[in-house]
Amino acid sequence: MDNSRALLGLLSVEPTYGYDLKHDYDRHFGRRKPLALGQVYSTLARMIRDGLIRTLGSEAGGGPDRKRYEVTDAGRRALREWMFTPDVPSDTLQSNLFAKTVVALLVDDDAEALLDAQRAEHMSRMREHTRAKRDADLVDVLLHDHALFHIEADLRWIDLTGARLAELRRAVRRS
Repeated sequence: MDNSRALLGLLSVEPTYGYDLKHDYDRHFGRRKPLALGQVYSTLARMIRDGLIRTLGSEAGGGPDRKRYEVTDAGRRALREWMFTPDVPSDTLQSNLFAKTVVALLVDDDAEALLDAQRAEHMSRMREHTRAKRDADLVDVLLHDHALFHIEADLRWIDLTGARLAELRRAVRRS
């Protein structure tokens, strides 16, 4: 995920402070991995440098002065371009699981056991995501569904590869 564009989007709702922006980010996107406050401020500095946002001034507080930020017209254009540029689906031709499977075949180890262990791990993760959805709000349900669909795709690949291990073994040894 492009954290800078997500922050720009949150800032487009209304002018706000870096600390509040971090909390909005964590509430919407960082439920499992909150954004570091330092990363927020370094991203804000880059967005100012690039003309995407500007400061509205500073307010004195209990600590350092608080700066309020707002999006510029250039920032709104950049946000719209980001939102409506389709993401290219991940090209997983460099998959770690694929590499492990091929290496297991090359060194004459038990690739089937490797795939079985990975399947068990994927099933465990599916159960975790399914349990987490039970009492979750809609945002979390959709995040868990996204993860579940990716796990299901991996499981289909594991099953297909398991069914073709003998053929794959011959192919990798020939090349």
